[in-house]
Amino acid sequence: MSFMKEFKEFAMKGNVVDLAVGLVIGAAFGKIVSSFVGDVLMPPLGILIGGVDFTDLSLTLREATESVEAVTLRYGSFIQTVVDFVIIAFAIFLVVKAMNRLKRKKEEAPAAPPPPSKEVTLLSEIRDLLKQGR
Repeated sequence: MSFMKEFKEFAMKGNVVDLAVGLVIGAAFGKIVSSFVGDVLMPPLGILIGGVDFTDLSLTLREATESVEAVTLRYGSFIQTVVDFVIIAFAIFLVVKAMNRLKRKKEEAPAAPPPPSKEVTLLSEIRDLLKQGR
């Protein structure tokens, strides 16, 4: 089998396409969460703790000189990224929990009993005829 034919067969499998779709949707979801945290959640939180903009929170490790930029530890951006992560992780947890619940319901649903075999059906008919006295 040629390399290209094998690759095409691999790429066209349902799982690979599903993974690609999930990756694109996940990236878009990450941007939405980042916007939510940065534009909606953090500004009011910053006001509550004294009018602080989290993206501006930093600690200067070395002052800037004429030839070298300042070295700063931007912990405010880090805090914002951690909040992004927690929200995304919680949303994924909720999705997985819902999927597991649906999976359990399918497993718990009793399967319909298999139809009786021809022998059992024939024996049941004979039994019924004997009960009737024929």
